[in-house]
Amino acid sequence: MHKDAVHGEWEHRDVHNMYGFYVQMATAEGLIQRSGGVERPFVLTRAFFAGSQRYGAVWTGDNAAEWDHLKISIPMCLSLGLVGISFCGADVGGFFKTPSTELLVRWYQTGAYQPFFRAHAHLDTPRREPWLFGPENTALIREAVRQRYTLLPYWYQQFYNTHHTGEPVMRPLWVEYPQDPATFALDDEFLIGRDLLVHPVTEEGARGVTAYLPGKDEVWFDVHTFQKHNGAQNLYIPVTMSSIPVFQRGGSIIPRKLRVRRSSTCMEHDPYTLHVALNLQRAAVGELYIDDGHTFNYDKKEFIYRRLTFANNILSSVNLAPDAQFSTRSWIERIVILGASKPSKVTLKTPDGQESQVEFDFDASMSVLTLRKPGMNAGLDWTIVIPLSVDLWIHYINLLLGTLDMNLYDSPTRIRR
Repeated sequence: MHKDAVHGEWEHRDVHNMYGFYVQMATAEGLIQRSGGVERPFVLTRAFFAGSQRYGAVWTGDNAAEWDHLKISIPMCLSLGLVGISFCGADVGGFFKTPSTELLVRWYQTGAYQPFFRAHAHLDTPRREPWLFGPENTALIREAVRQRYTLLPYWYQQFYNTHHTGEPVMRPLWVEYPQDPATFALDDEFLIGRDLLVHPVTEEGARGVTAYLPGKDEVWFDVHTFQKHNGAQNLYIPVTMSSIPVFQRGGSIIPRKLRVRRSSTCMEHDPYTLHVALNLQRAAVGELYIDDGHTFNYDKKEFIYRRLTFANNILSSVNLAPDAQFSTRSWIERIVILGASKPSKVTLKTPDGQESQVEFDFDASMSVLTLRKPGMNAGLDWTIVIPLSVDLWIHYINLLLGTLDMNLYDSPTRIRR
């Protein structure tokens, strides 16, 4: 109907928008009632309006299998997030037309890092299941899906924050760096929360992409290679068909689950791996939120909400919701510290005064410290002490003295003497 057609006192443009809103709301409320008020509903809609984010997810509509439609999915989702609709995504592969193999792979790689992720196509389009494009391309798509699933704890944490603050899960760089004009026009890369920067490959036949890493006094770590890069620079990244450029911000702690499962339900009690990316001050902070994943019992204070902190060579987990009651069988299986130094030993301390030594590996070429099987429950308090080796203390003291008076001593081993 014409947008300015009148229904009594209402123009059709208003009724049309509200109709989509109320259909989703009624469906969501009906599903809740059907479960006896227990289960959270999932209602995906294409017709939405202001406030629709309270009732379910949104997809961007009938796109086409074209490179331009892949590219525009990023600013579309960024715009939706800015107006409160965080749970959004685009049909992977395009709804109409037929994607090339390269386009389909790149779309899976892009969609895997957007809040809502699904493949969907018109009934009359050729079949496009991932296993129909040869084993090499099936493996590339599988890897993109696996990368998303390892990050489910982080995604869940971001949605918890959005639920309380309204801040978008997927956000433009300028949201976190409003004083940096270089971020203002960027719409081919984005942040997930504050700490993951993603620059998908959206150009046909691309051999490389240029990603802008913000923050004059910040560092970013490639999540695949652990290579460290300074902020406030345009970084050229050579790419192959397996490349999904993603960076973790120095100063952050991101929980992951690395075991490959058939579903997120199967992952519920799997152990966590913490990726600790140190900033220039050798510090980092993160959060971990856990609930049952499907009921409204979080309103009854049944959840775990913890702050993870690395400072002064101590990594700790503290309870941010002491009045909440919930337990988990998940434990900390591994801790990977990026930008670290080799310690003399690693000690785990628990609130009851128990201490134990933690096994570790150190990759000096990449400055990556890996703590193996510390074994603490993800829902409890704990502290890990990581003292520097004597040689490193000597090195740092020498550097300090050197900055105070370069002529005071004449040997790099002066502290030993």
